[in-house]
Amino acid sequence: MHWIIAVCLALIAPLAAALDLQGHRGARGLAPENTLAGFARALAVGVTTLELDIAVTRDDVLVISHDPALNPDITRGPDGQFLAARGPVIRQIAFDELSRYDVGRLKPGTNYAGRYPEQKPIDGSRIPRLSELFALVRKSGNEQVRFAIETKLTPTAPDETLAPEPFARAVVAAIRDAGMASRSTILSFDWRTLAVVQKIAPEIPTVYLTAQQQWLDNVAAGRPEGSAWTAGVQFNQHGSVPRMVKAAGGRIWSSFFGDLDAAKVGEAHTLGLQVLAWTVNEPRQIARMLDLGVDGIVSDRPDLVREEMKRRGLPLPAATPVAP
Repeated sequence: MHWIIAVCLALIAPLAAALDLQGHRGARGLAPENTLAGFARALAVGVTTLELDIAVTRDDVLVISHDPALNPDITRGPDGQFLAARGPVIRQIAFDELSRYDVGRLKPGTNYAGRYPEQKPIDGSRIPRLSELFALVRKSGNEQVRFAIETKLTPTAPDETLAPEPFARAVVAAIRDAGMASRSTILSFDWRTLAVVQKIAPEIPTVYLTAQQQWLDNVAAGRPEGSAWTAGVQFNQHGSVPRMVKAAGGRIWSSFFGDLDAAKVGEAHTLGLQVLAWTVNEPRQIARMLDLGVDGIVSDRPDLVREEMKRRGLPLPAATPVAP
């Protein structure tokens, strides 16, 4: 009996050590999202992975931005004033023009600002190139931190971004050029890019993002016509999201945390999938996800995730402060 217990503990220990703490858009709850300052803040807190989003400019520069167009809630023009409405589509402007905008502060009075009261503004922050993030991490000396790189495109607005195949090829090329293939994953709600990555870069893991909410539903479980997001892999053919991910060739499923329960996590693990939960920011939510046994947590507040990890005796990622 004692040897059985010992074997079980030996199997459990690596799983605990493998918890993936991802700083969402850097550390959005603490510093401006998707900026070098924000990623530096996440490195200073100590995370396993830096999560980020990619857009591509008119002159084919890969930049780090969640939105395909400039977001007025976080963007000021060269005149120092917040944009009055949705700004230019990044794909339609050159990098030099994009660099004139400041994304270092939340617009006061917006719902967005109200959600992140602890975010400290860093005026003068610009939308960075992906290559600048790789350089920042090299400067930090952190040789373990990983990159979760999201291709930000949608089948509902095809003219606002590169098409799925050239988008995927551009991201793969940038990762390989930087020598970061062994430290990167590519993720997307639009699974078409993931299918391309699996063909051209099998050494880079793909991560299948899902949400089944009113504000975003890329699964379309209740729609007879299925989803345009999932590269032809439909819920009505497989009966569950984990089975969809498995059928698509995925090994990592990243779900909105509100969609997860013990049965879904258990099914995914039975299928050999890792499960990530996003975006988990409140202490009680963090605790619940850890209780469910997820393999990773994506959070705007990695500092709060670390507090719960410490309370449970889980290993903590190294902190590597660096000046942006």
